[in-house]
Parts: sequence; C-alpha cells; structure tokens
Amino acid sequence: MTRPVLKLKRVQDINITEGSTVLVRVDYNVPMKDGKVSDDTRIRETEKTVKYLVSKKAKVVLIAHLGRPKGKVDPKYTLKPVTEYVEKIMGTKTYFAEDCIGKAREEALKNLKNGEILLCENLRYHPEEEKNDENFAKELARGCDFFVQDAFGAIHRAHSSTSAVTKHLPSSIGFLLQKELEYLEKIMSASQRPFVAIIGGAKVSDKITVLESLLDRVDVLIIGGAMAYTFLKAQDVNIGKSLVEEDKIEDAKKIILKAFKNNVELLLPADHLVVKEVKEDAKTELTQSMAIPDEWIGVDIGSRTISIFSEKIMSAKTIFWNGPMGIFEMPAFSNGTVELAKAVAKATKNGAVSVLGGGDTLNALKKSGVKPEEVSHCSTGGGASLEFVEGKILPGLEALAE
Repeated sequence: MTRPVLKLKRVQDINITEGSTVLVRVDYNVPMKDGKVSDDTRIRETEKTVKYLVSKKAKVVLIAHLGRPKGKVDPKYTLKPVTEYVEKIMGTKTYFAEDCIGKAREEALKNLKNGEILLCENLRYHPEEEKNDENFAKELARGCDFFVQDAFGAIHRAHSSTSAVTKHLPSSIGFLLQKELEYLEKIMSASQRPFVAIIGGAKVSDKITVLESLLDRVDVLIIGGAMAYTFLKAQDVNIGKSLVEEDKIEDAKKIILKAFKNNVELLLPADHLVVKEVKEDAKTELTQSMAIPDEWIGVDIGSRTISIFSEKIMSAKTIFWNGPMGIFEMPAFSNGTVELAKAVAKATKNGAVSVLGGGDTLNALKKSGVKPEEVSHCSTGGGASLEFVEGKILPGLEALAE
C-alpha cells in the first residue's frame, strides 16, 4: 500500500504569540497504580512541545484520554493525579479542569495566566469523543486560537480530539509527532540494509497486514511470541498445547509463501522454553528442536533461537521491533525478550537505526535494563506505528494535512 505524502504544518511554523491559547492533544493514557502514575514516559515525551509553547508565553490547554470509561464519568479513570506530574516535568504552574468542555473548563481558562498549563479531565467521559462528533469538537476548540496534535498513540483513530477539531482551529503537529514520523519514515524507506523486522506477541490476527507489508521491505523477518506457534503448525510442526489460532493457519501459510517468493528470510523459533502449566514456579524444559512435545506449552524462545535471532539482529542496519518473544511479564519466561533487547541495543551502538513500538515491547526494554536512549527511537503508539508501517493513512494525520 502506497501512502500519499501529506503536507503537515509544524508547531514551529505557526505564529504563536504571548497570550495565545493553544489546545494540545497529548497521549497521557499512562499506567496508574493506587492513584499514582506508575510510568511517566508518555508525559515526558511531550515535554519539548509543551515547554516550547510555555516559552512563547502561551496559555496551554492539554486534552487527553485515560483508559476506557465507556462515555461516562468514572473516578477510576480521572486524569487529576496526572496534574502534579505535568507540573513537575514542565516546571510550570499546572491547573486541573474538572471537565474538558463547558463551564468547568471555561472558568479554569479565565483564571489561566500566560505561560501556565491547564490539564483537562478525560475526553472519554463524553461518548461524543469516540464518535468524532462535530459539536463536541467545536466545544473543545472554544476559546482557543490554535490546535497542536502531539498524541501519536491516538492518531490512528478518527475521534473528535484527533479529527473533527482540526476543522475549527489552525492546526499543526508537535515535536513528538514530528520525531515519530521521522523515524517511521526511515523504517518505511529502509535505505540502510539489511533490514530486520522482529514481530512478536500473542496473535497473528492483529498483525497479518503488517507482516504482509513488511515482506515487501525487509531482508529478514523474525517471528516470535505465541504467534510463532500458528506459523509452526502451518508447517505441520508439533506445538503441543501451545497457544494457536486455528483460523489463521491458512494466513500463516500465505505469509510463508510470500516470504519465499520475495526472497525474504523468515525465521521461526528453532527451540523453545516449555512448561506443563503456565505459572511462575512451573518446571521448565528446553526442547531439542522446533517441535514441542505433547502436553507441553511454549512460553519463550530457547537458547539456540536467542543466539540465531541475535546474530541476525547484530548484522542489521535497520531494525523494527513490535511484540515480545514470550510471556515476558513472568520473569522466568522473559529471557528471550530480554536478550533480544540487548542485541538491538548493541546493533544500534554499531550504527543501526532501531525503532521499537508497542507498550509490551517498551516494558520489555525496561525489564532488560536497556535504556530508551540505547535504541534510536521508542514509539509511543503501538497500534499507530503498526498501521503506519502497514501503509495505512492515519485519520488524525489526514485531518491535519493542508
């Protein structure tokens, strides 16, 4: 799929002056634990855009969603606790508005001084947000002079705050979105070869189209995680009691055939870490081949596979990784993912361009002790980065195009 080139205005290209009110869509869908933010990465990623607007003495109005409150007010999904993190990271007085539209926001905006920030309550408390409702978008834009899109993790959805709002305000993209697009374009053009893609996770169904798209670009396609068992079964390899998507076996066969026709090296696990039941203290075994004995369940790639995959990664000049190699949430089954993260960091140090996408992949990176700066780019949007690589036109970007 060839995507048309979209002409996008950057935040630094618009005339923001002292006292301008700027509406900024951010992705603060952050993990929370006991009413506290347990990982502030997504807030930090917007720092450059927000601080730029603050330096212009603009009034900054931040809008975001958190979780899935299903269009109604649910205290479990309030953005209120995020306020203190925004204030600390941006180094600027930050207030909270009890709603993202209406009187509550209007009042809070009236009292906002130049160079200050207002974080608004969860967009998804309103069912209109996910319906891309025109009137709701108009309310979001009310009292603002400009709109800046900096929520890469949300632009693959046509919602009021990503799509319809652009009709009501002069719009541009923030620094985070610029960085995301720059690195994803590098992946798409893949001028530096060999290009190795690593795709893991549980379901083939989530990633069929991205696998097909990658086969037109990559030299090596590594498939791990539970989705590998569907591919092994497609080649009549015994997979024991491992997770398999029976209805995707034919799709897996088509992808194997396309890899062969395109002269792409498609690598599947050569051995596995297996258990009889999935629990932390389960007795583990290493298989002697890519086959998994009856009664056993694959939970991670084996040591021989780690060494084969790592070697391919180390020889790469362009790397795209989405999805873990095993049930990495359980330390006993995380070794494959951790070792590949280290290999990607080494390859990056040797000059490869590496882009990692998806929450699980980024969590795995954290567990491996590899710092985000040791890879070229950690994408803040798993779904958006996959759809971009597929060649899809992302609604939020299309809405911003001049």
